[in-house]
Amino acid sequence: MSDQTIENKKKVHIISLGCPKNLVDSEIMYGTLQNKGYDLVKDQAEADTIIVNTCGFIEDAKEESINTVLGAAKLKASGNLKKLVVAGCLTQRYKDDLVEGLPEADLFVGSGQFQNIDDILEKAYKGEKKKTYFNLPTYLQEESTPRLNSQFSHRAYLKISEGCKKRCAFCAIPLIRGNLQSRKVENVVSEAKLLVAGGVRELIVISHDFTDYGWDLKKKDPSRTDSPYNLLKELSDKSGADWIRVLYLYPDGIDEKMIQLIKERDNLVNYFDMPLQHINNEMLKTMNRRVTKEQIVKCLELIRSEIPDAVVRTQFIVGYPGETEAQFEELLEFIKEQKFDRVGAFQYSVEENTKAGTLPNQIDEAVKQERYDRLMSLQKPISKEKHKVLIDKVLPVIVDGVSEETELLLQGRYAGQAPDIDGIVYINEGQAKQGEIIDVKITESHDYDLVGSII
Repeated sequence: MSDQTIENKKKVHIISLGCPKNLVDSEIMYGTLQNKGYDLVKDQAEADTIIVNTCGFIEDAKEESINTVLGAAKLKASGNLKKLVVAGCLTQRYKDDLVEGLPEADLFVGSGQFQNIDDILEKAYKGEKKKTYFNLPTYLQEESTPRLNSQFSHRAYLKISEGCKKRCAFCAIPLIRGNLQSRKVENVVSEAKLLVAGGVRELIVISHDFTDYGWDLKKKDPSRTDSPYNLLKELSDKSGADWIRVLYLYPDGIDEKMIQLIKERDNLVNYFDMPLQHINNEMLKTMNRRVTKEQIVKCLELIRSEIPDAVVRTQFIVGYPGETEAQFEELLEFIKEQKFDRVGAFQYSVEENTKAGTLPNQIDEAVKQERYDRLMSLQKPISKEKHKVLIDKVLPVIVDGVSEETELLLQGRYAGQAPDIDGIVYINEGQAKQGEIIDVKITESHDYDLVGSII
């Protein structure tokens, strides 16, 4: 291998698609490669190695992943690109089909092999012909696993488990990532302390289902005490983080003990991200959600009675096989009644090898689109009204930095806004440094964003 090749192979660019859990995998690849002397470049055109960490969850995400790979492949003719790596969920899910369908790529690395990216690239640059690495579906990181935080220095995602215990009829995650595998509480807390020591003030706890955390550990060893409650308590007590935000809490696992802990601890953010998917009991049953409308309503009543200012975010699927107009109307009525702070929606897409993909009465695409539009149109004024209530209130806001819109403004988020999925607070008066948590008086509200001044 020539000196020129050695120099070039040290320049790598990673494109991370999909969810924050995928982003953590990308950060582990970054950390691993940085430890081996690679230069991490922001411009694809400068890189001689590009890694596309793909998402294989729904049809739109799969299309985006393929298009991103094909776009990067063009640099082989016009730029420095020598190695194009396709990693992550799409690779794990489709394996040989993807290898055959994407001859433009040089290497295929699954969701259980990405931690070995340094060795894989080293072998490839030495001339090894092997192209595929997806022996295992899942890699569960250790506290010693190299990782380079790609977020603003004051916030970081904290992945606590891999895989999923549930078997929702529409979801391919267990096919890709396997069964639930939880990290031990002490392992998670150690990583959290390291992140905080490095300047992180906001920890965002992620998994496929937070409320199932630790189930697998206790099944193997009944003496283990790993649980959602104990993990939150330990993180609150020992991490040193100012804000601890939890994403993906399923309603069947939220109980009064957990709510009381969140209520009592200042550093546990009053933000509940609960993917409900539907509210009609027949729909929930065919989705294999294993929760009823009555249980969901009871959970929401518990949260709001104990924490009146709690922000509740949820997601729904529209156009699920067999969904009648009456069942969809029931969902709309539920949204009107509950007045969620944040609502996201997905149009159902058929996923191979899932139970829902084989169901009769698949819904026409035009009907899915129409239902999606109606749902989002219903939610928009609700979100706007929720924001209006915040005018003249003083809220703690974490500053993310100079606004992406103009250098004349700062932007940040109050506790009810998660990064990347919710709106932001524009700060038009006062100065603060990135990462500071400051008091902001809200002066304007919009559909998804707020405006305020530092006091």
